[in-house]
Amino acid sequence: MRLGANMQQIYTGIDIGTYHVKVVIAEASNVLSEPLRVIGIGSSASKGMRHGYIVNTGDATRSIKEALKIAQQASKRRVRSVRVALGGVGLDELHSTGEVPLTTSGGEVESRDIDRAIEDSEKRISAQLVNRKVIHAIPIRYRVDGKDVLGRAVGMRGSKLSVDTLLITAFEQHLADIIEAVEEAGVEVEDVMASPLAASLVTLTKAQKIAGVVLANIGAETLSIAIFENDVPVSVKVMPSGSSDITNDIALSMKVSLTEAEQMKRGAITKTDVSRKKVEDVVASRLKDIFGLIDAHLKVIDKHRLLPAGIVITGGGSGLTNARDLAKATLHLPSQIGSLPSPTRAMSTDATWAVAFGLCRWGYSSDQREHEGGLSGIFSGIGRGITRGLRSLLP
Repeated sequence: MRLGANMQQIYTGIDIGTYHVKVVIAEASNVLSEPLRVIGIGSSASKGMRHGYIVNTGDATRSIKEALKIAQQASKRRVRSVRVALGGVGLDELHSTGEVPLTTSGGEVESRDIDRAIEDSEKRISAQLVNRKVIHAIPIRYRVDGKDVLGRAVGMRGSKLSVDTLLITAFEQHLADIIEAVEEAGVEVEDVMASPLAASLVTLTKAQKIAGVVLANIGAETLSIAIFENDVPVSVKVMPSGSSDITNDIALSMKVSLTEAEQMKRGAITKTDVSRKKVEDVVASRLKDIFGLIDAHLKVIDKHRLLPAGIVITGGGSGLTNARDLAKATLHLPSQIGSLPSPTRAMSTDATWAVAFGLCRWGYSSDQREHEGGLSGIFSGIGRGITRGLRSLLP
């Protein structure tokens, strides 16, 4: 969103979760150590959602409106356009390879050749994209004449360019529903980003992403993971398991209400005489299952115990007792709880805001991409094509 010359530009991110809608409004600043300053946040109970996708557009829109209203009042700014996170169990990944001859560019790799190779990688798996939309196409490895390219491919010479591409996809209907719900709340959707990648922009360091790391967001009904190596995402996955499963386990095993089970899960004192040790055992058992899902996926993609920077845990489940220790023991990797940089009066280092704040960082970095590389540059402009294409599907 661009403003008058006397006002700093603002960026707004919306994270629509199963339990909460979170909105962050950030302002570009002139301070080098803190180029993006949070000026307003808003949260509301999420309605009309299930496992990260919309089941009732009207309810979802009302939740979004409420969170937006709170954030705008706190920031004293009017929001007209936003960036939105897309999560949910419909988010998935595909891998493909595209190839193009370099004859049209005189044998030297140009940016347009990389774009053509990525497009070719999508065409090669078009049969697997029925009812799905590619929201990110990320080049993860280049080859020129069959030989791996270390670093940038642009400027290399040869006769053929090959690009291994990570394609992150979502159900087209889910995308359309998200955009409709947000725009019915009175703002324009400027871009869309996969939730795990948005969170990575503010919870992971460049050193972690280069060495190899898995970011795990334990939400209410979903477990989202993004795995990085050599500073690019190599895998993104969303699984139908989350902290609400722990609540359900406590309710069933202790024979208490869901409300009381949620309080017990968080360590609150309740009227029940169930020992804290029994509750912690139930929490630990389910957390082990959740981290076991991550471990199984790492084995599938041949990254088992091969990520030196370990696992960084975010989301509501990150605050549960012994989450870090259980992750370390299950995955046999270094483990830490994620936090946000540059806390402000408006927002603490609580990483449950990572997705919404990451969207703001993405917007800022996209505007500054001539000065910044990395992940933000990879995604610049991709979402705009998505939103333009999907608006034609809306009623």
